[in-house]
Amino acid sequence: MSLEQDRRKQLAADLAVQKIEPGMTVGLGTGSTADLVTRRLAELVAGGFLVTGVPTSRRTRELADSLGIPLLDLQDVDQIDLTIDGADEVQSGSLHALKGAGGALLREKLVALDSRRVLLVVDDTKMVDVIGQGFAVPVEVVQYGWRVPARSLVRIGAEITIRVDDASREPTLTDNDNYVIDADFGRIPEPDALSRQIKEITGVIEHGLFVDIADEVIVGDENGARSLVRDAS
Repeated sequence: MSLEQDRRKQLAADLAVQKIEPGMTVGLGTGSTADLVTRRLAELVAGGFLVTGVPTSRRTRELADSLGIPLLDLQDVDQIDLTIDGADEVQSGSLHALKGAGGALLREKLVALDSRRVLLVVDDTKMVDVIGQGFAVPVEVVQYGWRVPARSLVRIGAEITIRVDDASREPTLTDNDNYVIDADFGRIPEPDALSRQIKEITGVIEHGLFVDIADEVIVGDENGARSLVRDAS
């Protein structure tokens, strides 16, 4: 990752934090750009800014806790005011997103769906005309019999890879002790239809297609940071 890309991500993160109001309950996303949001928010908290965070992963919980952000678990809040998270790809116009390269897709989606507003923060390399052209769709599946949903993913057109931990060479475990299958469908012109197909497969827990979930996307580019809202059409 280049220094220029880091700069663009930081610009987007800085603008996103400005959307947070005192007293809010905020979903804290997972990933490199979301970490920048968490760190900037922690600076405000250190200065007396009142906010409560709901982390989307164990990794984010550890980071936010180490920085002094007050935290609650998802089940302990009535509703989240605003969730700020990153994305691997975002489709222009619709703001459909592909997420989960870091393996936190289930918790990320649960937090997002419990939020009044969802804001994604990316640099301009993540904006695409059609999602799926640069990343496979992460699919979280049960450990037991995982090859059964894997075969079903192949039948609906995916090339699949079970995600493996680099150190142990064993299948990677999510925070919920499930496996992740990276399902490459190529370009996905109809993510809503594919989303439904994948969820109908027995053994699938969740997938990384975030359809009609993001309300706004902040994009960092060479000129600064800009805000995009979902196309009403």
